Amino acid sequence: MHAVDRIRNLAIIAHIDHGKTTLIDSIFRAARVFRENARVEERVMDSNDLERERGITIRSKHCTVEWKDYLINIIDTPGHADFSGEVERVLSMVDSVLLLVDANEGPMPQTRYVLMRALRLGLRPIVIVNKADRPNADPSGALDKTFDLFVELGATNEQLDFPILYGSGLEGWIVEDIDEYRKEEHEREEHLSDGGRLSPGLLQELADAGMDDLFETIVREVPAPSVDQEAPFRMQVSTLAWSDYIGRIGCGRVLEGRLKVGDELQRITTRHLRIGEPEAGWERTGAEAARVTHLWVTRGLENREVDEVAAGDIVWLAGPDDITLGDTLASPADDPDGAALPPLEIEEPTVSMFFLVNNGPFAGQDGKAATLRQLKDRLERELRVNVALRMEDLGRPDGVKVSGRGELHLAILIEEMRREGFELCVSRPEVITHRDEHGRLLEPMEQLIIDVPDEYQGAIIQELSLRKGELLGVESTGTGLVRLEFSISTRGLIGYRSGFLTETRGLGVMSSRFTGYGPWKGELPGRERGSLVSQSSGEAASYSLENLQQRATLFVSPMDPVYEGMIVGENSRADDMLCNPTKRKQLGNYRSSTKEIDAGLKVPRLLTLESALEWIAGDELVEVTPRTVRVRKHILSTEQRKKAEKRVTAEA
Repeated sequence: MHAVDRIRNLAIIAHIDHGKTTLIDSIFRAARVFRENARVEERVMDSNDLERERGITIRSKHCTVEWKDYLINIIDTPGHADFSGEVERVLSMVDSVLLLVDANEGPMPQTRYVLMRALRLGLRPIVIVNKADRPNADPSGALDKTFDLFVELGATNEQLDFPILYGSGLEGWIVEDIDEYRKEEHEREEHLSDGGRLSPGLLQELADAGMDDLFETIVREVPAPSVDQEAPFRMQVSTLAWSDYIGRIGCGRVLEGRLKVGDELQRITTRHLRIGEPEAGWERTGAEAARVTHLWVTRGLENREVDEVAAGDIVWLAGPDDITLGDTLASPADDPDGAALPPLEIEEPTVSMFFLVNNGPFAGQDGKAATLRQLKDRLERELRVNVALRMEDLGRPDGVKVSGRGELHLAILIEEMRREGFELCVSRPEVITHRDEHGRLLEPMEQLIIDVPDEYQGAIIQELSLRKGELLGVESTGTGLVRLEFSISTRGLIGYRSGFLTETRGLGVMSSRFTGYGPWKGELPGRERGSLVSQSSGEAASYSLENLQQRATLFVSPMDPVYEGMIVGENSRADDMLCNPTKRKQLGNYRSSTKEIDAGLKVPRLLTLESALEWIAGDELVEVTPRTVRVRKHILSTEQRKKAEKRVTAEA
């Protein structure tokens, strides 16, 4: 066990894709966490298959490295706005943060959010200007924008005097001053090649410098935990995990005292007086006795079971049955009212959709045709650890309403379920609205940052203005790109991402963050094109598809199975069109059955889970199975669908 003055607890925070997980790879190599001959994958902290495939961190993860005689606990946090709640809770466990800023992009929307949270908690960040070796990198410009952001967010004088480092997490070097390696001013031109790229000679010098400056800065600038190891035990649960053998596991930093396996403690629960309004105050809601059954600490990437922990340690703990986020765990001798800590802020959902039992004719062919009870059981397991998620049973016999932080948050859950073998249908994402004290309707709003080549900015501004987006600023980066900043409703962004990629030929980058609730923006334009709906079941035929592709964009290929009510393409017009994709050409005496193979069919559009969720209309569903993503009408029968439309028209 390390002395408390030799412990450093910090988190790495940044906008998505600014290099947090890659930097940790280099920290592991520099601290020799793995054997010299060990085969270690890139982005080793992204242990989940989805994280590796998408290149994003979905859930925060802990690791520990030892440098000289110091124990450095590091928490890798998500960068995507949909998982920002993970960042808020993690910051309650650390004494400082490494704020990564891309040397080319500078501060981005999520940079603002995570920095604001860190500053509010009184943390003094260490700023790392990452990717300083990239062409067109502008470390000085990125640093100036970062300083302006500190000022804008109300940083104190102490926080404004933040340590600065430059480096490349990918190449494994961090230094306090790049200019020191450039030697004399007149030699600087020799160290630069075309486009501002650092020369091979200078890059080798920097690589030789390694990560020592980073470790020395952490030890010098990050305060040791300010704790009393002789006081009665107390900690707050900041993260949850689940084990089928042990049950719910809580993680947090021990704030006071010591704890051994087998010790008794009390679990104290608290809540905010008004949901979503922490400033309204909080109260204690209960206290119950419990006993510690397991304790773990992290060493490297692995959790190591221990018999005792002390103040300053970040630990995993099992024992209390119903341990929840924000619970205070304290000595049984303490007065619950005096020991209770304020509840943690838990982000409220902004988007919801229905998770429905798959009632299509192909149910059970690819995976488990889940019943409503099985669907609820799986979602309840997710609720044990995914605190930003909500599930409502509205009494429907076919499904439940699930709410989350955004489209990606829910899409990740759906993707995890399909990989576990589940089949289900999901509806189009809808925003969650509220009403203020005057009865006005409010909807979630977002700050949207878009980087696009100059020639596309006109089309982007026009499209977002139709979606009721407000242009806040335009900034030229001087490299043929322009940065556009908008304020737009979450509803206005649903279904926009795929169109944005098409409009910018894949060259645009967009990112957004939730900023709060604003007045309802009114009706927004819907999908401009209708659906191509099959009115028959069977296998799609080349003859029929060749005729249909002249009036629509197809989603299916010849021989694909289709059913009545399944959407097989996007109509070129605004209304839906019924079709028979299974119709085959009648063959005469002189026609061969293989003649259709030469049909001039285009490659169909492949719908991914995210693109399908963006594309569907309000009366349509996405059918998700382990092997297939299909889109379909909510009511499959053509006749019943027409009757339902007549009823809606009559009621209107």
